[in-house]
Amino acid sequence: MGHSQAEKARNRERILKAAAAQIRKNGLGSLGVVPLMRKVNLTHGGFYGHFASKSELVAEAVACALAAAEAAARAASEPAKPRRFAGMVRSYLSRAHRDNPESGCAIAALAGDVARADERSRATMAEHIESFIARVAEKLGDKDDTAATVAVSALVGALTLSRAVTDPKRSDAILRTVRDYLAAMKDDRQLTR
Repeated sequence: MGHSQAEKARNRERILKAAAAQIRKNGLGSLGVVPLMRKVNLTHGGFYGHFASKSELVAEAVACALAAAEAAARAASEPAKPRRFAGMVRSYLSRAHRDNPESGCAIAALAGDVARADERSRATMAEHIESFIARVAEKLGDKDDTAATVAVSALVGALTLSRAVTDPKRSDAILRTVRDYLAAMKDDRQLTR
């Protein structure tokens, strides 16, 4: 007797969540079908009942990672819990965020890899970058999104660089320097000069 459609959908969701966490933590190149299927207690052969190819899995895992990160960011800034720009900056450029890429911003975790990926993955990333810029523009009251574009670039760049350097003091300094600069920002003119 075959699996029910509901069970198949649950298994697909488990595969995607595990793949999304894996690529956020270790990059697109770290994703292997056999270890992934083993991790979710499914057979390698069962993979093809869910995805036509590894490249389809990668594209959908990128979309899943980005959607999960965006949902978490939106939940953190719900109207019932207003969060100002400075608070968002402090949270984004924190050690906790830096040290947990598998549960943090998927844009920072994946942008370098996705820039070399297929068009579908890049288009998905582009949508989420635009959404991030729009959220920041709203917090800044930035009508033409110039300041928000600079702020998002600084946020993602600082987080990425802080993860890349090997000296923990330098990593902390990168986070602190950009965090302090952005959090102290009084208006969008400071970012556009």
